[in-house]
Amino acid sequence: MGCLAAFFSFSIQGKFLSYQVIARKYRPQSFDQMIGQSHITQTLTNALKNNRLPHALLFTGPRGTGKTSSARILAKAIRCPNAVDFVPCHTCQSCLEIAASRSIDVIEIDGASNNGVDAIRDLRDNVMFAPAVGKYKVFIIDEVHMLSTNAFNALLKTLEEPPPHVVFILATTEVHKIPQTILSRCQRFDFRRIALKQIADHLNKICGEENYTADAAALWLIARQGDGSMRDSLSLLDQVISFTNGKLTEAEVSQVLGLTERSLVYEIFQNILNRNPIEMVGAIKKLAQSGQNPNLFLEDLSKIIRHSLILKTDATARLLIDLPDDEIDLLLKQVESTSDGDLHLLFDMTLKSLSDISRAQDPQTLFEMALLRLAQAPRILDLQQLLSGKGDSKVRGEVLPTPPKPAEAKAQPQQSKVTLAPKESVKPTPVAAPKILPLLNADNWILFVEKLKSTDALTASKIENLYFVDCQNKKVSLQPPMQFAFIGTQLQTPELREKLQGLIDSEFGPGYTFEVLKAQTDAQGDSAQSLSAKKLVLAEEKKKESWQLDPRIQKAQEVFKGQIKIIKND
Repeated sequence: MGCLAAFFSFSIQGKFLSYQVIARKYRPQSFDQMIGQSHITQTLTNALKNNRLPHALLFTGPRGTGKTSSARILAKAIRCPNAVDFVPCHTCQSCLEIAASRSIDVIEIDGASNNGVDAIRDLRDNVMFAPAVGKYKVFIIDEVHMLSTNAFNALLKTLEEPPPHVVFILATTEVHKIPQTILSRCQRFDFRRIALKQIADHLNKICGEENYTADAAALWLIARQGDGSMRDSLSLLDQVISFTNGKLTEAEVSQVLGLTERSLVYEIFQNILNRNPIEMVGAIKKLAQSGQNPNLFLEDLSKIIRHSLILKTDATARLLIDLPDDEIDLLLKQVESTSDGDLHLLFDMTLKSLSDISRAQDPQTLFEMALLRLAQAPRILDLQQLLSGKGDSKVRGEVLPTPPKPAEAKAQPQQSKVTLAPKESVKPTPVAAPKILPLLNADNWILFVEKLKSTDALTASKIENLYFVDCQNKKVSLQPPMQFAFIGTQLQTPELREKLQGLIDSEFGPGYTFEVLKAQTDAQGDSAQSLSAKKLVLAEEKKKESWQLDPRIQKAQEVFKGQIKIIKND
């Protein structure tokens, strides 16, 4: 009986061990099978064809994007004896051994478990031996950022000047932890997150080869959950296939992965855009029944708002949106009448709710309140559309009063006779009043300098540093502070005096003269700070006056029944 149980246990274990997960079964074996990394595969292929392959390469990027697979493919390409244009045959002994990770000339080292200096010393001694078969010996160090400082130091010299038969390939997900001395000795290749469409297409291809039927929406859901990682997406596909044991549908994928159906996400987003809290209560009930994770849902909602903002800015920027075409069309339709400012407000509120949930003792309650707050948030409308009458008439739930239409002028009966006014009633053409020139005082001197900046900035930069001391009998006394004494010397030259005199005459009229007093530390008159303060006050008063006279501001005051209390500079 014991022998039978042991045999049964061994048979069951053998059956399970014979299964190979999809991520390993469909691992890329050549560069043309790599997904989403064409910028790297093309570079490596050209380097091999042009005999420009570096002796040390660094592969960095997110997890599951093909770093280790590319390292093995490169090792096969340079070691396969039957390779044509560096495309391995996959059938020779070298290719089979590399694919099975048992080649004695392709050494794979786990940097996490072999991170000490002794392991690197053993590697350094092994580097000196020629390959058993073939031309190259390849060292692949995975998770190289886990090496200790002493291990990195021991690797430096060998990495910089290895024997001609050695190629180093370093792989890491955290390149910022690698010392610059190592980075400078390697040629760096950055792997990118794989686009969701490319992942979904690859999953569909694998389902076809495995004789599984899958909905496109279900595969997009798996790809989105994989977050740009092909390995994570393939692992999720393996998990979902084991759960469904048949056709993959969106509902089943959502159930096994703990996700929300996309239709419910867009229903809630529509309720938020429409500011419909009553319908939102029903949607919250559906969410509670589905057992949705609040963090995952708000992250998904923030991405949808991000996609909406991009589409509102440029409807043709579909390449930046990792969504199916039908969802992109739905988003365009949903946000057609929504302003950019409204989407920005919703995005900020969603991010704030995400931050609050991570610290909340009861995340579900805070999540539900966040959705209701979004559905009752004030609506941000475009001011130009509102003033022109094209915008939505609802602001914060209130209906704006419609301005009364001007009464139509009554039709005047036609006169049977034309009566001419007497000659004495004809008014003569008014004569333009003579221009009144301003008096030259401290306030007008400030305005004169400001006006001069737009026409003669060089002269204005000189005289704006002078103190306005006094103006007696049309003689202006100016005095530079001690730190600007050189300006007083410059103003004594005939050319600059003549130029400044002409500018004063054109602004204040003839008859004024000026003198430049000797620079003193305790110079009398308005200081530079007081003059600057006066300029700011005058500028603010002028700006406020111009804003009050603006017809758009007057219209906004009429619509919102408000007043201008403060003006802020951008």
